[in-house]
Amino acid sequence: METGVFISLGVYFLAMLGIGFYSYVKTKNDVSGFMLGGRGLSPSVTALSAGASDMSGWMLLGLPGAMYLTGLSSAWIAIGLVVGAYLNYLFVAPRLRVYTEVAQDAVTIPEYFEHRFADDSHIIRLICAVVIVVFFAIYTTSGVVAGGKLFETSFGLSYQLGVLVTAGVVVAYSAFGGFLAVSTTDFVQGCIMFVALIIVPIVALSNIGGWAETQSVLNSINPDLLSFGGVGLLGIISAASWGLGYFGQPHIIVRFMAIRSVREIKVARRIGMGWMIISLIGACMVGLIGAAYVAKTGAILNDPETIFIFFSNTLFHPLISGFLLAAILAAIMSTISSQLLVTSSSLVEDIIHTFFHKQATASQFVVLGRLAVVAVAALAVLLAQDSSSSILSLVSNAWAGFGAAFGPVVLISLLWKRMTRLGALSGIVVGAVTVLIWIYGPFTINGQSPSSVMFEIVPGFILASVVIVVVSLLTAEPNADTQAQFDEVKRRLT
Repeated sequence: METGVFISLGVYFLAMLGIGFYSYVKTKNDVSGFMLGGRGLSPSVTALSAGASDMSGWMLLGLPGAMYLTGLSSAWIAIGLVVGAYLNYLFVAPRLRVYTEVAQDAVTIPEYFEHRFADDSHIIRLICAVVIVVFFAIYTTSGVVAGGKLFETSFGLSYQLGVLVTAGVVVAYSAFGGFLAVSTTDFVQGCIMFVALIIVPIVALSNIGGWAETQSVLNSINPDLLSFGGVGLLGIISAASWGLGYFGQPHIIVRFMAIRSVREIKVARRIGMGWMIISLIGACMVGLIGAAYVAKTGAILNDPETIFIFFSNTLFHPLISGFLLAAILAAIMSTISSQLLVTSSSLVEDIIHTFFHKQATASQFVVLGRLAVVAVAALAVLLAQDSSSSILSLVSNAWAGFGAAFGPVVLISLLWKRMTRLGALSGIVVGAVTVLIWIYGPFTINGQSPSSVMFEIVPGFILASVVIVVVSLLTAEPNADTQAQFDEVKRRLT
């Protein structure tokens, strides 16, 4: 490894660990402090933390790789994400911030569901926690795989070492600093990603000879690379439907629960959407320009998902290369840390506290939370041993699982007073099961796997929504206290 690259990465790792230590000192040793930062995030930290934990390594690796292979037709994913994120800020963020506080100061999504639907049986909470652990095991694995690929491709080190280093640093600052560390590091990492996704496509474009030359080269490869219509209607719907997933991503919407005030969500929305739009454009351009650059120069690129890494190592001074590679680590670590914290929160608060260890003290729960972070990370490392795993494929499976299982329940529960406990429970189960059957079921559609025809979130989200409404209408109305709670939220928002 070049000395300059080593220096840049060393500074990055030390900064992340320093933030973790600072957060450990500042965080209150209680459940709310460790898992939700005491609901004290500023709008800028909320916005960039949500964005950085959302985008992960797939934005610098998976999305550019898809653009490299298929061109502008893959941009429908980015378009769907922008629309979905905006609607999430508009409809979910303010209501969830108020509702979780009204609902007995809920600190996890499963706890919110339990209080929203007055579920004394704790069944909803348990099923939600299981869904979170299962799908986050897949999601976290995608980040660890990305870290392994980075170390293998850029540094000539073993894939397994990259997996261990990535997971180890994240665990160090997440387990000790809790939500404050995760959110603060996300903010810093979001800034690094933003700068990197502006610099790389601009420098790469200038090295090719400008946009006109890039277009010429891409047209010589395949004219469809510059066409948004390179796929059919089902393909466009499938790609754009990624936006549906936002309503149900626990590691994203938990940021809305932690912002200082509902009045500051509008500011967070403007910051977050600006960051997201510019970053996604940059990521798409990296892949598109990359296809032209490789074709023109005759370079060898074995894995399209490493085009950002290729540019970082090829076009820049080692010190800048180190900064750009740190951007990939930032994207990877910001998501892994958020996922680890949400998963550990569910394991401790929604399973251990609710069912096994109700009398534990606040400090004991914090210790259990830290141990849970380590345990989930260890599981992700085990699942990430296959270096051939596609980052985008792993992310898409987990994204669809959360989007279909939680998305309709979160959205409808915030907007419709008549929704019932059985309606919510049915929606969660139907959404999750539909996604799993669509991915792993032993059937095809016109000889193709169902997922290759339509992104699994579409049938999962639709069926879950229908089931929620039908079951809610067929069961008894929520009790007076539950309806009064809904009315109080509405009053606070007006």
